[in-house]
Amino acid sequence: MHGLPTPEWMKSPGLTDYAAALADMEARAVSIHTGEEGERIWLLEHPPLYTAGTSADPAELLDPRFPVFDAGRGGRYTYHGPGQRVGYVQLDLTKRGRDVRAYVSALEGWVIDALALLGVKARRAEGRIGIWTDDENGREAKIGAIGVRVKRWVTLHGFSLNVAPDLTHFSGIVPCGIAEFPVISLAALGKPASFTDVDAALADTLPAFLDKLRPTD
Repeated sequence: MHGLPTPEWMKSPGLTDYAAALADMEARAVSIHTGEEGERIWLLEHPPLYTAGTSADPAELLDPRFPVFDAGRGGRYTYHGPGQRVGYVQLDLTKRGRDVRAYVSALEGWVIDALALLGVKARRAEGRIGIWTDDENGREAKIGAIGVRVKRWVTLHGFSLNVAPDLTHFSGIVPCGIAEFPVISLAALGKPASFTDVDAALADTLPAFLDKLRPTD
């Protein structure tokens, strides 16, 4: 055992302003890098908004009916809003193996494992970032998004999981640049879960996620 402390587990009630969350995350990344503060996993919910990643194509912003923010993370456009659990994961990869690809894979695996506890069989899809499952018609649909940034080996951003958002809100963008697949939620799959249920599943599967990130030395 490497004896790394478990990251702080923080939950914000209500709707968290996106710009404020971004500023908080940036500040925390600096303090993690300098050793002033420890790692953190921050679970929250945003008001309806779209975020643009570093490879966002303006043509994929179909209807900017909600505020659009430059997220600074990798990826394209994504939607955040009520009924969606957002997890901002801030880990120090200098202590957990400096491998961004392994980190992204572990992050996907964490959300997939949590969904399994909620009765949803989810998976990765070759060549497409995110968390995928099958809708009621057997069609592949996206239930979660992954978007990360790594700054001085500290991670920012993380994942979003569709618990019970208004799925019509996604129609203002081409989600993550993938037009041919729909988005889905736990509620739409007939798996109603509260944020309490989702957070408990994430907490239960957290140790396995962190174990994947232990340095090999």
